[in-house]
Amino acid sequence: MLLFAVVFAVLGAASNAAGTAFQRKAAATVPEGGGLRLLLALARRPAWVAGIAGVIGAALFQALALAFGPLALVQPLFVLELPLALIIAMPLLHRSLPAVGWWAVASVVAGLGLLLGAAAPSGSSSDAPMSRWTPALAVCLGAVGAALLVARNRSSALVRAACLGLGSAVANALTAAMLKSATGTFSDHGPAAFLTTWQTYGFAVTGIGAVLLLENALQAGSLAASQPALTIGDATVSLLLGIFLFQETIRTGWYLVPEAAGAVLIGAGVLGLSRAVPHIRDLTQGAADGGTARVDS
Repeated sequence: MLLFAVVFAVLGAASNAAGTAFQRKAAATVPEGGGLRLLLALARRPAWVAGIAGVIGAALFQALALAFGPLALVQPLFVLELPLALIIAMPLLHRSLPAVGWWAVASVVAGLGLLLGAAAPSGSSSDAPMSRWTPALAVCLGAVGAALLVARNRSSALVRAACLGLGSAVANALTAAMLKSATGTFSDHGPAAFLTTWQTYGFAVTGIGAVLLLENALQAGSLAASQPALTIGDATVSLLLGIFLFQETIRTGWYLVPEAAGAVLIGAGVLGLSRAVPHIRDLTQGAADGGTARVDS
């Protein structure tokens, strides 16, 4: 079961990365502007259609991964989306990734392997009583609200981007938790129960909110400020939600040392990619330019 979860999560990250890359390629071929005219122009581009298909495929793969494995395993694997988006987009946009960028990619992959290998997340329950959902919702929504409040009251672009990125990370993690619960309901009780459970509509709302927060974070300041908060925040909050809501477990004790080392490698790699590739911001603005692509994931 865990193998299926890993495979589907990696496919989801790759699919969303491809969606982002193709949407960015399509957006680069149309005049600047927004609104319905932009969407109509993009809809005639095969690359944009391929990008939308990638985003839809990513959502399906994520749902399958969460049905087979713990939230604490699946969501951190979506960290791979950032390096995969770069690797896919570079040839599409006729650019090359510098050597330091490849080292950053290697750091992310190695750190993720070390972290998940040491933590060995386990547990696949999708059931959680309201006695656990209520505080989880209160804390997560409160954290998003606090991030928005700080971002609004700070003049520093760095602080605003970091806070909005963190808010998007928390919303992404909460979306994944509700998606896991909703897909579990679908698997156990069928489509009628899926359409009547509150988590189904909850993940739709928080998912849209996460995308909006991400777009504002990208506009607020440097990706070097927002991306580490988004990437590390999503993985960390997802791990905590998996433990609290679904009673998932990770290894502790001396395993915390390699887990911390893996987290440091991931953070260094993400920060390295954000700083080493000046045009990375363009590659992550697919949603703003013409679709619903996101970076987490």
